[in-house]
Amino acid sequence: MTVPQHIAIIMDGNRRWAKEGGVPSMMGHWKGAEALTEALKTAADLGVKTITVYAFSTENWKRSQEEVEAIMGILETYLVQKRAEMIQDGVRLDAIGNVSQLPPSVQKALEETKQLTAGGSKINLVLAINYGARDELCRAFKKLLGTSPELVTEDLISSYLDTAPWGDPDLLIRTGGEQRVSNFLLWQISYAEIYIANVLWPDFNSKHLTEAIGSYQRRHRRGGV
Repeated sequence: MTVPQHIAIIMDGNRRWAKEGGVPSMMGHWKGAEALTEALKTAADLGVKTITVYAFSTENWKRSQEEVEAIMGILETYLVQKRAEMIQDGVRLDAIGNVSQLPPSVQKALEETKQLTAGGSKINLVLAINYGARDELCRAFKKLLGTSPELVTEDLISSYLDTAPWGDPDLLIRTGGEQRVSNFLLWQISYAEIYIANVLWPDFNSKHLTEAIGSYQRRHRRGGV
């Protein structure tokens, strides 16, 4: 059966997981990072070629300074500590969003890990960091300014989006039970299948991902209808 080649994931539930467990929210974010590693390995083994995850949105800056700093610290640590594992597993790391606004140390870790994993050919891991779909569209349209109206097509607009190298997702997974897309890949998920997992992201495991892909495979895709 057909395996989705590009899966997008809204990793929701880290803070709720921490609250339910009576631990600091930082612990939820770190456990979520570990869940990402497991999901990535499972996806690669199943033949998925690209995983795009919502790691930090443009709206997340509104959270407390303490939590934002903790998330950035976890992100930097993850990028450094998981490099060798990514290289071994054939993971090629990339990122979308306005990464120029991230702390310099995070930008450095991101760029170094991208370079070190550039030879990965088994699966792409695309981190959406300081990403918002409306911001992405604004940036794309600014690049399009001056283009003759008759030349503007859906394909042209898509080519100016952050996700151009990987194409649109076939499947969007959201954990945590919420049923909204939260300003994530609004253009790209127009025809994606949507799967809502009623499990918080830190508890999302190989079994849950396999179930999501199984749900995708049982659906009858009718060319965008």
